[in-house]
Amino acid sequence: MEQIVKKQKQASGSGVDPITLSVVRGILETTQREMTLSLEKTARSSVFNLAHDYSTALFNATPEMILQGQDIPIHLGSLIPAMKVVSAYFGDDIHEGDLILHNDPAYGGSHAIDTCMYKPVFYKGELVYWTVCKGHLTDIGGPVPAGYNPDAKEIYAECLRIPPVKIWDRGKPRNDVLNLLLTNMRARRDQEGDFNALIGACQVGERNLIRMLDKYGKEQVDACIEELLVMAERQMRTLIRSVPDGTYEGTAVLEDAGHGFGDFDITAKVTIKEDNCHIEISSPPQVPYFINSYEGNSYSGVYLGLMMFAQLPPPYNEGLYRCVSVNMGPKGTLCNAKEPAPHMNCTTTPMETLTDAVRLAFEKAMPSKVAASWGHANGLNIAGWDRRHDEEYVTMVLATIISGAGATPQQDGWHACGPECCFGALTSGDVELLEHSYPIVIHRYSLMTDSGGAGLYRGGSGTAWEVEPLDSDMTFIMFGEGRRIPALGAAGAESEMTETKVGRLELKRDGKVETIRNNTIGVIKPGETVTNMNPGGGGYGDPRKRPVEKVVADIRLGLVSLEGARRDYGVVIEDEKSLKVDLEATRKLRAA
Repeated sequence: MEQIVKKQKQASGSGVDPITLSVVRGILETTQREMTLSLEKTARSSVFNLAHDYSTALFNATPEMILQGQDIPIHLGSLIPAMKVVSAYFGDDIHEGDLILHNDPAYGGSHAIDTCMYKPVFYKGELVYWTVCKGHLTDIGGPVPAGYNPDAKEIYAECLRIPPVKIWDRGKPRNDVLNLLLTNMRARRDQEGDFNALIGACQVGERNLIRMLDKYGKEQVDACIEELLVMAERQMRTLIRSVPDGTYEGTAVLEDAGHGFGDFDITAKVTIKEDNCHIEISSPPQVPYFINSYEGNSYSGVYLGLMMFAQLPPPYNEGLYRCVSVNMGPKGTLCNAKEPAPHMNCTTTPMETLTDAVRLAFEKAMPSKVAASWGHANGLNIAGWDRRHDEEYVTMVLATIISGAGATPQQDGWHACGPECCFGALTSGDVELLEHSYPIVIHRYSLMTDSGGAGLYRGGSGTAWEVEPLDSDMTFIMFGEGRRIPALGAAGAESEMTETKVGRLELKRDGKVETIRNNTIGVIKPGETVTNMNPGGGGYGDPRKRPVEKVVADIRLGLVSLEGARRDYGVVIEDEKSLKVDLEATRKLRAA
């Protein structure tokens, strides 16, 4: 047995016992999952305990990310620069029992409502790791409930900014600081509960890591962690080496969602040289509207575009990016904003467009890995007064941004799985639990006919979410885009019926229906409803080549209408009841 292990060590080139490596890797992954489970089971708000809009990660003392959860991509990429900023900010003033809070995009954060806890982990008096949790609070102060203010011209009109600050100092909670922060947030009970969940998850991670060190020793654990970083680096370098050397460009369009500045192009230029990759981003000057992205958040968009292309197996850690350099463009641009640019919508807009641009550039380099875009986020926040508890309620309804996934060269896109910025990690929660949590009635939560992009493989369907306030007025705040430009198809996919494949909001009052496509703030009363409709994913390949029987099956399931079958797929149904196909008319239409 000893000889076998010795040979395995030599084969790996690291000198690390592969069995111990596997065990340490398992402990790290289990620690991260337990942190995530702690958040779900102890959080107060529906954004945490139903939608799972949070992420966890582990860092070493360097600090390098040694493990990221398979959580929300818009959180994970930005955690890397944010952790470095927080560590550098405090320098040597980091002590056992400290707990640091941070949300400010000017200090490497994503958007301010994604609030992050950092806990330094000490072992025998030495800083060895950090446990990190990041979650989307339901409110972060400012003039508009839930933080998204489409009228904001600068960041000061959006939120309570929290630069790195200690909320625990050497094991003692700073109740004065916590009270200051929570006093400036709506629905304090929810925010305080979610704060405690984040703190608890960091403590769970710390406990497990110390137990691991007690059992295996710091030297052996550090060697295993470095090997995991090298494993991820090796996989990424191998992939990049398989891409032909050269420079490739991808451009995606960010649509005007009511800001009046017109559409914007975001371009990614990817340069491949041997096993190294350089990504350069070009974006227009920042605007006085909440779609600017600060540098930390933009890293999430770039890394998601890269990973959508790469499709690498675990481990997922910072080693993946050792061979990747990024230039976000000059300060003061849409993807590299500077103070006081408003930004709250940035984790969806422009991040998803930035992701598309990066992915398109890589796919030009290697067309065999092309896949369609997922639906972009088109969401709704709600707020009002809950008479049951005589208190204010406010929440981001994550169910309203559940869109369709993009199709691939092998299969149709998944339904109700997006948006692209969350890449399947977000959940919508049970309708009954949302109705229990807030004074609302949800009349509809369903897939939408003709919302998936047409193709040889069809894009996944988006969703419709219809709500009515129960006994008092309700404020709704729209954010996002994808309301005019459908999700990008691939490999010749094209839809004639685009109006059903984009997001929009339908406001029903006094027997009339108004369609809204701009980001706006409104109020509805009991008896009135708003229905948020999300885009589907893009299709893959020529829709006229989709097998007729699959189109018929889609009609039967309500995913495609008779009109959609004819216009998008060239399939003519001669009998609506039996769904019998007019084969001759279909042949002629497809040939045309």
